[in-house]
Amino acid sequence: MFVRQMHYLVALSREKHFGRAAEACHVSQPTLSAGIRKLEQELGLPVVVRGHRFLGFTAEGERVLAWARQIAADYESLRQERADPSGRLSGTLRVGAIPAATAAAPALLAPFRDRHPEVKVQMLTLSSAAIQRGLDELDLDAGITYLENEPLNRVRRVPLYTERYVFVTRADNPLARRRSIRWAEAAGQPLCLLTPDMQNRRIIDHVMTEAGLVSQPAIETNSFMGVWSFVRRGPWTSIVPEASFQGLGDAADLVAVPLVEPVHVQPVGLVLSDRDPLSPVAAALLKLARSLSPDGAGREKSIENISR
Repeated sequence: MFVRQMHYLVALSREKHFGRAAEACHVSQPTLSAGIRKLEQELGLPVVVRGHRFLGFTAEGERVLAWARQIAADYESLRQERADPSGRLSGTLRVGAIPAATAAAPALLAPFRDRHPEVKVQMLTLSSAAIQRGLDELDLDAGITYLENEPLNRVRRVPLYTERYVFVTRADNPLARRRSIRWAEAAGQPLCLLTPDMQNRRIIDHVMTEAGLVSQPAIETNSFMGVWSFVRRGPWTSIVPEASFQGLGDAADLVAVPLVEPVHVQPVGLVLSDRDPLSPVAAALLKLARSLSPDGAGREKSIENISR
């Protein structure tokens, strides 16, 4: 019963609704509510703010929730480890990836799935801040994000590839015939960029500031799909990571021109919680990532090459 109560709290924190939390735990709402009340009685303190609907956790409840997340995650890891005496992995691998890395992520996650066919892989497109939060709250097993620029806390990290930036425009734009373009020239074009809450945008703004330029996009969007749509429509252009453009696939109507003066690079890598032990699926992903990393001793086909 104790482990189920921990799962009830985690589900309620995620769903923020008693009915949906009960559905996620495959129990009735009265069963979930009774389980939480029993936990409160056992601990001798209120955990949930009472009301006609979910209003949040008490201050004591937030501390209990932190333990609940850890206990539920450890229990799931134990189940994974004991599920098959032969050592074959099962369960779910939950990975958060920044939008700029979603095109390169399959270079890591597809080989993982090939090696562990009984594991379901879930990849969510998240901001770098949401990835950090997901690791802290044990909602994610791993993240693919920037390793520098903004601090990462309490994580193990494995470099995967180096992000480079390109200027993207329609093929009929005279600038499309250039072999390179300076950041100063790109800044003067009608730009469509990601919104400022995305770390990729903050990196671009930082590069421009360091070069004495001002980032003044005509259009902002929170997805690369939006960027491609506006650039294709014209007259807008954009600045994006090269891997994101490569992941676009058949884009004969668009051209990517390398950006110079400066040539800016940004390391992207795998991050996992520094808690020990890792879940079996996270430990297996870490092992594979180290073999694919540009710094890895295994030197299998590097993601650095796959992503470009």
